[in-house]
Amino acid sequence: MNPESAENTCTVIEREHAFEQIANVIDLYKGKEGSLIQVLHLSQKIFGYLPLEVQQFIANEMDIPLATVSGVVSFYSFFSTEPRGEHTIRVCMGTACYVRGGKKIVEHLQNHLGVDLGKTTPDGKFTFEIARCIGSCALAPAMTIDDTVYKQVNLNKIGRILEKY
Repeated sequence: MNPESAENTCTVIEREHAFEQIANVIDLYKGKEGSLIQVLHLSQKIFGYLPLEVQQFIANEMDIPLATVSGVVSFYSFFSTEPRGEHTIRVCMGTACYVRGGKKIVEHLQNHLGVDLGKTTPDGKFTFEIARCIGSCALAPAMTIDDTVYKQVNLNKIGRILEKY
């Protein structure tokens, strides 16, 4: 998908409706100190990601520099400037998971899914990321798909796990 075109992920009517919803969110938070992250979070939930045109809209509507908006978007890993997949796979790379095979899981998933870290599969099914720690060290190596934690993952389990999605 082309990240510069929102029309790849929604119709013109859906897109217009998304911008109306974002404008409503901005109206709720406009002028409140420290509200940019909340506006960005809700805007990403509405639009699916934060392409430049959405960032520009937010900057204009909140009367703040685009550089400020883009700086926050690029700083926090939660925000995405590209369309995200239907499901998000995160492999834990904290110390315990790394030592117990996290790197091999990452390499296997990259080959299996055919995408690099931070990217989305061509079919839009999965976005593939790493996490520094998911707080499940006793379950290492661990990974999540959306909000589900998979424990003691090994290369033989990955196919069965992905089949569920």
